[in-house]
Amino acid sequence: MRLTLAAIGRPGRGPEAQLAEDYARRATLAGRPLGLGPLELLDLEPRKPGAAAEGALLLEAAEGAYLVACDESGKAWRSRDFADWIGALRDQGERRVVFTIGGTDGHDPQVRAAARATLAFGLQTWPHALARAMLAEQLYRAVTILAGSPYHRD
Repeated sequence: MRLTLAAIGRPGRGPEAQLAEDYARRATLAGRPLGLGPLELLDLEPRKPGAAAEGALLLEAAEGAYLVACDESGKAWRSRDFADWIGALRDQGERRVVFTIGGTDGHDPQVRAAARATLAFGLQTWPHALARAMLAEQLYRAVTILAGSPYHRD
């Protein structure tokens, strides 16, 4: 099952971008034997301003995939439960899961309506570049949990 993290904006070359890329690489390598991956980082730049243009780009990137919108009103998962859910999606035959991170004003309502699930990183608000790195890490963590690796400790 392919995994995509689609985010509005460019993360730049800072440590958050490097961290996300590192976790995406790790998740891809560890996930292959489990039928998970690659984990693709997809950065989208809308040509027009506003949440509607951002939403259209995200929906296009997620076409035909199981769409998960990262949103403050979403479900906050424990890492092991998140891993079990990812494994269940794979086992149910999902071929591609796309996690979306909206722009500065969050997701356009059209993205929330199309999402089959929503994911929250808790009650705090996080910078987009950091949220991208955190999600990449959680996807790597999910892969290692499913692989039985000692990376995650309960």
